[in-house]
Amino acid sequence: MPFILFFLAVFSFALAGPLAPLPDIVPAVPGEAQPTAPGTRPAPPLPQLELTPPIPEVQKVEYASNGFIEVAHALVLVSDLQPPLMLRKAQQVVAQVFLTRPSLSEVDISVYRREEYAGFGGPLPRLTASVPRTRLEAFQRLTPANLKSYDRLWLNPRDQIYGPFRTPTDELETNLQFQGSPVQLKAQRLEQAAAALQGGVVGSRFYHGDPAVPLAALTFDDAPHPLYAPLLLDTLRRAGVKATFFCIGRNALAYPYFVRDMVRDGHEIGNHTFHHVRLNNLDKSTVLMEIQSANQVLERITGRPVRYFRPPGGRFSPTVLEVVRELNMTIVFWTDDPGDFQNLPDTTLENRLERKLRRGGIVLLHDNVLSTIEVLPDFLRLAERRGIRLGTVDELARSHLSKTSAESLTTRK
Repeated sequence: MPFILFFLAVFSFALAGPLAPLPDIVPAVPGEAQPTAPGTRPAPPLPQLELTPPIPEVQKVEYASNGFIEVAHALVLVSDLQPPLMLRKAQQVVAQVFLTRPSLSEVDISVYRREEYAGFGGPLPRLTASVPRTRLEAFQRLTPANLKSYDRLWLNPRDQIYGPFRTPTDELETNLQFQGSPVQLKAQRLEQAAAALQGGVVGSRFYHGDPAVPLAALTFDDAPHPLYAPLLLDTLRRAGVKATFFCIGRNALAYPYFVRDMVRDGHEIGNHTFHHVRLNNLDKSTVLMEIQSANQVLERITGRPVRYFRPPGGRFSPTVLEVVRELNMTIVFWTDDPGDFQNLPDTTLENRLERKLRRGGIVLLHDNVLSTIEVLPDFLRLAERRGIRLGTVDELARSHLSKTSAESLTTRK
């Protein structure tokens, strides 16, 4: 079947013009240790606010801008976890941050138990909140009795178990890495080549959209992040562009209001596992748990089924493919990964995005990289000049189905 698809697609491929090479599918190494992303440069330090008088529980308050709005995120570590005390502390911190920097449009806060804090990828915070300046008064009026009246606060219930804590994967998705036999690997490469030419979903895999359609998918991995999510959403809103956010379940659980913002703005929500771990060397029950747990969180927040899945690190295996197929989902890869997570200079990131932009392409970016937010407006304008509309994964998949249906109708006539 892949051979038939390959040759049938040649004519439409010729019409669409040359394509840049897709990321190669290389064998994965079973049991390989979780590495630091190769070549990753440390991100430039963000500016921080000094509160006066200082609040001992506040570890840092960082802020950033997308050129239109400024957002701050406060990290707070406490020992007393009684909800009334955590809420009062959060209200005190948010109010003082706004007073310290009046130009802020929003203050977000994450309150952790001091003894268990291990960074953003560690155990979840105990309380989070997002406070736009226009909602500050409503936030300050909150009491433990009326918490549900404010839809931008999350209190950790501590009764939701999603399997043992797993160390997140911290590596770039530079290549699709498949763990299987040589025969299975060869079949995957052949399928990828055929899918790139014909476009559309093949089986439960989506490598490339239709190269004859002037549309590409814009995707962001690792969402949501409490500092960058509002900046990125504001940037996309101003441009009138919709995207697909592949959310990490644990992040969505702790910051559900940002996922709701994505849906409200017309964006699509995809699955990026619960803990952001590599799946290629895990057994079926663990793979199933990682994907299903994230689905449960996302569906509870959005009220919608999750159709698309992207494996962290681009790592997959026959087991991953089997689970995705059984869940009636589609695994989504990419054609364009500029490596924004390496904290590249803006010009390098822009050049890589420009070089690989194509019809039917799938652009992979991350929602937690400031340079991505900074270059995004120029990239969106570049796509417009080239006559390529950027949209969601589902739009790209459906564009091929619509074209195929139209061609079938014409043939029957």
